Amino acid sequence: MADNKVAYNPQEIEPEVQKYWEEHQTFHATEDKNKEKYYCLVMFPYPSGRLHLGHVRNYALGDVIARFNRLLGKNVLAPIGWDAFGLPAENAAIKNNKQPGDWTYENISYMKGQLKSLGLSYDWAREVATCRPEYYKWEQKFFGELYKKGLVYKKVSSVNWCPVDNTVLANEQVEDGCCWRCGAKVEIKEIPQWYLKITAYAEELLNDLDKLDGWPERVRTMQKNWIGRSEGLNITFKVDGSDDTFTVYTTRPDTFMGITYISISANHPLVKKCCETNPELEAFCQECRTQKFAEADLATMEKKGMATGLYAIHPITGRKVPIYVANFVIMDYGTGAVMSVPGHDQRDYEFAKKYGIEIIPVIKESKESGDPDLSEHAFVEHGIACHSGEFDGMNFEEAFKAIADKLESMGCAERKVNYRLRDWGISRQRYWGAPIPMLTIDETGEVVPEKDENLPVELPYDVKINGVISPLKTDEKWYKTTYEGKSATRETDTFDTFMESSWYFARYCSPRDEKEMFDKDAANYWLPVDQYIGGIEHAVLHLLYSRFFFKLLRDAGMVKYDEPFKRLLCQGMVLADAYYYLDDKGVKNWVNPLDAFPTRDEKGNIISAVDKEGHQLHHEGMIKMSKSKANGIDPEYMVKMYGADTVRLFMLFASPAELTLEWRQSGVEGSQRFLRKLWSQVQDLVNAGAKPTLDKNKLTPELKKLRHELHVTIEKVTDDIGRRQTFNTAIAAIMELLNLANKCTGTDEASLAVRYEVYNNVIIMLYPIVPHICFKLWSMLGNTTEIDTETWPVADKDALKEDEITVVVQINGKVRAKISINPNEDEESVIAKAKAAPETQKFTEGKEIKKTIYVKGRLVNIVAV
Repeated sequence: MADNKVAYNPQEIEPEVQKYWEEHQTFHATEDKNKEKYYCLVMFPYPSGRLHLGHVRNYALGDVIARFNRLLGKNVLAPIGWDAFGLPAENAAIKNNKQPGDWTYENISYMKGQLKSLGLSYDWAREVATCRPEYYKWEQKFFGELYKKGLVYKKVSSVNWCPVDNTVLANEQVEDGCCWRCGAKVEIKEIPQWYLKITAYAEELLNDLDKLDGWPERVRTMQKNWIGRSEGLNITFKVDGSDDTFTVYTTRPDTFMGITYISISANHPLVKKCCETNPELEAFCQECRTQKFAEADLATMEKKGMATGLYAIHPITGRKVPIYVANFVIMDYGTGAVMSVPGHDQRDYEFAKKYGIEIIPVIKESKESGDPDLSEHAFVEHGIACHSGEFDGMNFEEAFKAIADKLESMGCAERKVNYRLRDWGISRQRYWGAPIPMLTIDETGEVVPEKDENLPVELPYDVKINGVISPLKTDEKWYKTTYEGKSATRETDTFDTFMESSWYFARYCSPRDEKEMFDKDAANYWLPVDQYIGGIEHAVLHLLYSRFFFKLLRDAGMVKYDEPFKRLLCQGMVLADAYYYLDDKGVKNWVNPLDAFPTRDEKGNIISAVDKEGHQLHHEGMIKMSKSKANGIDPEYMVKMYGADTVRLFMLFASPAELTLEWRQSGVEGSQRFLRKLWSQVQDLVNAGAKPTLDKNKLTPELKKLRHELHVTIEKVTDDIGRRQTFNTAIAAIMELLNLANKCTGTDEASLAVRYEVYNNVIIMLYPIVPHICFKLWSMLGNTTEIDTETWPVADKDALKEDEITVVVQINGKVRAKISINPNEDEESVIAKAKAAPETQKFTEGKEIKKTIYVKGRLVNIVAV
């Protein structure tokens, strides 16, 4: 009955299924207290204009988890929204002569259509956009409350300033002294900035990492290192010949007697005085201020310094110690001054060697050993104090305590727990962000939060953006206001966009609430998020800020939990082939891989390639997708070409979720072939006859074997998707099962019953991965229920038991035969079967069997000589 078969056409099927879901609000979630809740959240996108394949991978992973948990009977919340503030909107406004808001909302509309075309099971009724006043109103209100609690403050601080983007940059956004975004030379400015006291929660943020056993260990380690707790001493030094003092922090007071110089930041207050009379030093300090400040770069860059002419007095020895400006010391970390012990710190050692500074060993390996060899490197391990006067012979703990006690008794030191973590600077000097809701009373200079009844403080709409200065700073109608009848001036900075993304997951719980930030009952039903999915690049900042914000919400009585995200999955990057040709001027012209025609060797390696115009192309390799290398693949094109299910299947099958994924056209085509084959196999089954009732007592050994493999697969796929989150191995197991099922073509009642059982269960297991085709195939198989509300299959324990198992027969350690036995067969019978096997007879002919060993259910080993 092949004439009844219909070709697989995803371009027809997928819009039809998506329309059904939308009309029936299939994925709308409510707070059903009678069901176990499951909150599955993907990191929401910035509305840049178009989705990229990194988005698709992220959202496909989240959708599998959400659909899987619905089938487990849980009440699933899977919301989506838009992280809609940010600098790109302003740059686009300048380029396209559009308002940032118009550009943003147009992009949201377009990208929403792209997301829907992927068949993602979101509750669109909960959609939020962080640029909407009804969203950021609550952020502004909460900020005012934090200010009243003393958790917000403003101070003048030295910042990295981009003169092109006209905004502050974090240290991590400075690359080789230039802005990471536009490449402009970074300047150091001192400007007033608003800060949130995240350091007040440093200890809790660190300790609560132990609660996050559902997070990747590397993410927890990154946050632990970022918080950077240490126990040490704050030690105050006097400057020789003046009343000036300065403080250093050290975790190694045991090396205190080995200080031979002090390193200070180019921005340290002591330096400013020196620079007034030393232009050479001032020039060096300016060089230091424009370098890259990321910590990894500070560790690897060339160490440079210059003597200030100042000397510190060693508190114990009274010795004069020279003070140097060093390019590896910055004011933002610690005190901006470092006690330098070149004998026992490699960085200090390299600096001392370069500038001819004395190196004194004050720690040796053991009491019996001599001085350490410092000819090529510092001795950095803990050991025994030496050349340290009264502290000689002490181990690390003893010397730490004795030196700390002595310095404290002298009044020049105090024990201190220190954190690498700095307070969160949330001021941005741009227009397209949530206005910071603070006012300054003109007459008195008093700073106050805007009154709640005047919130939200909205952005003016029709503005002229020139890229030089924020229009908020020039719009007097906007920033001139009143407070309790007095003239006042609004803050013209806007929030760091990490503010909006630090609590959006809570707003999803009641996104249309007009009375409060979110409904507490709804939040305490849904939160914490059970599964969070996003890129590893957010391991520190976004995830740390969200954890901090959640604790602020808890302490305000709005949520009752300590942590926002139970389980975290960080997906890997998507890579693609990159090609270019050189023009007449030797300039690289990058060509999209879809426009390249490669030739491959027998191993599949690319050996040459041409484009449509016949250019000979150079193959750069498989690298991260980027606009600059033109190797991004448009998911919209791929969906139109192959269908969303094919794209989803490839993204989930090609690589483990947390590893990089290599985009290969052949893999996409292979995924579609699998779906076409599945479509055809189901039609073959339906054409073979209706589904009969399964009678387990009438099954042949072959059918029992197929049922056994089905239920083994159910167990494996359940574990792979649910616990292990190895979606690629789940898909592989289903494919193996289908290969076996395809060999079963019987049309008798027993065969049809088992075949229907296999395909019904396979369709349910594949549904979270490729939902459109499974929606149609489920109906095609004669099921009258909706697959969206079906129940995930449970393995039949009886089917998992095998009537026969295979045991290998080894003769003198080499496998020579295989025999089938009953799992409960006794040892004597198994050994008899093994000896009787024709292959055994062949390899033992003329030999005496000296020994037989039976490993139950696995092997028989025969020793014959």
